[in-house]
Amino acid sequence: MSERKYIDFPKYKTLSGNQMDLKISYKSFGCPMGTAPVVLVNHSLTGNADVTGEEGWWPQIIGPDKLIDTHTYTVLAFNFPGNGDDNYLIEDYEHLILRDIAFLVKAALDKLKIDKLYAAIGGSIGGALAWELAASYPDLIENLVPIACDWKTSDWVLAHTLLQDQILKNSSQPLYDARIHAMLCYRTPESFKFRFNRTINPEKDIFNIDSWLFYHGEKLEKRFHLQAYKLMNHLLRTIDITQDRGSFEQIVEQISANIYLVSIDSDLFFTDEENRETYKSLMSYKHNLHYKTIKSIHGHDAFLIEFDQLNELLQPVFANPKT
Repeated sequence: MSERKYIDFPKYKTLSGNQMDLKISYKSFGCPMGTAPVVLVNHSLTGNADVTGEEGWWPQIIGPDKLIDTHTYTVLAFNFPGNGDDNYLIEDYEHLILRDIAFLVKAALDKLKIDKLYAAIGGSIGGALAWELAASYPDLIENLVPIACDWKTSDWVLAHTLLQDQILKNSSQPLYDARIHAMLCYRTPESFKFRFNRTINPEKDIFNIDSWLFYHGEKLEKRFHLQAYKLMNHLLRTIDITQDRGSFEQIVEQISANIYLVSIDSDLFFTDEENRETYKSLMSYKHNLHYKTIKSIHGHDAFLIEFDQLNELLQPVFANPKT
C-alpha cells in the first residue's frame, strides 16, 4: 500500500478572507514521480486517496495493466483536506469553497515539482474539483475527464445538500440518516427494483431494500466522521467555476485541455441533461471536446459499477500517452 504523505499550508488565506492552518495528504501509485506522465485522480464525497490496491475504490480501472496503467503512469491522489481519512478534520469548514481546495491541490503540485498533468479525472465532487483546477489553471491539464458531475451546483443538488445539512445538524443519528437519504440520490428506482424487487430478508423480517439501506447507514457511521461529512456536503454546494470570473463559455475557451465529459444516462444527482447542456453550449467553438455516456440503470453510482463501459469509453484517453 502506498505511504500517505503530508504537505502543510500554515496561514492559508481562504477566498472568504479567513486565515487557516491547513494541510493536505496524498498517496502516489505506479511509476516514481518525475519518470512518467502524471494522472491526478480525485475522490468522491466519502472516498479517499486509496484509488487502487486491496483497499482501493477504483482498482478495476487503476492498476497494473488496467485502463490507467500503473506501469505507464504516476497516479497521484489527494485527500480532500478535512475528509477525515487521515484523522484530520476542519472545524471552521464554512470558510472554504471548492476553489480553495483546487488552490491547495495546485500548491501541493508545485511543491512536488509537477507543472503538468497528463490527465485529471474524478467522479462526482472529484470531477467538479477537476473542473475547478482546469478553470483556475487553464494550461495545467492535458486531458480533463470529469465524470458524473457538473461545473456548477444545480438547483437540484442545492436542494439535496440543504436536506443533507438539515439531517446532519438535527438528526439523533446524523451520519446514519444522511447516508440513507444519499443512497436514494445515488441510485434509481429501476436499480432498486432490479436488485430487490420487494423481496423480504427472512432473518430480519424486513424488506431487503430496508436492510440494504440500514447497512449503508451503519457502514458509513462506523468509518466516517460527522465533521468530515458536513465539510464535504458544504463543498458540494460551492461548485461554480464562473464565480467572479465571467461566463462559462469564456472560461472554458481558455482551457487548453482535451475535455471528455462523461455522464450517466440515469443519473438522478448530476443529471445527463445538465451535462448535455454543457456539451451543446461548448461544441460550436471547443473542438477538442468529447461527450461520453455510461448507460446504466444504477444512476449516479454507475461510475463505481460499470467498469467495462468506463474502460471502453476512456480507452482513447489513456491508451497512448505522450512521454
